[in-house]
Amino acid sequence: MDIVFLRQLQLNAVIGVYDWEREVRQPLRMDLEIATDVRRAAASDRIQDALDYHAVARRVTEYVADSEFQLVETLAERCADLILREFPASWLRLTLHKPDAVKNAASAGVVIERGSINR
Repeated sequence: MDIVFLRQLQLNAVIGVYDWEREVRQPLRMDLEIATDVRRAAASDRIQDALDYHAVARRVTEYVADSEFQLVETLAERCADLILREFPASWLRLTLHKPDAVKNAASAGVVIERGSINR
């Protein structure tokens, strides 16, 4: 299994359950590990044959910017669905960080895995 990854993708979203959270855009960070077969891209050295991590980052950033969810769990699930549906990926691990969500913690969040490694 090959993994393409993004670390600490910076995002901004309306997210949270409290009224004040619904009035501001909050910073989020996302880590992605995406299972894909890189052999064809490695052989051809062409981006058209690769999982384009720049395209993934752009699409997720746009989606999150347009979203308004209460829970990080919901946002993580929707982002995972989007990636698996729109990109050549069979499995992913997504970590969504909400910085400063909890006093005395750098961040809080969720880690989810979706898809199948054996595709």
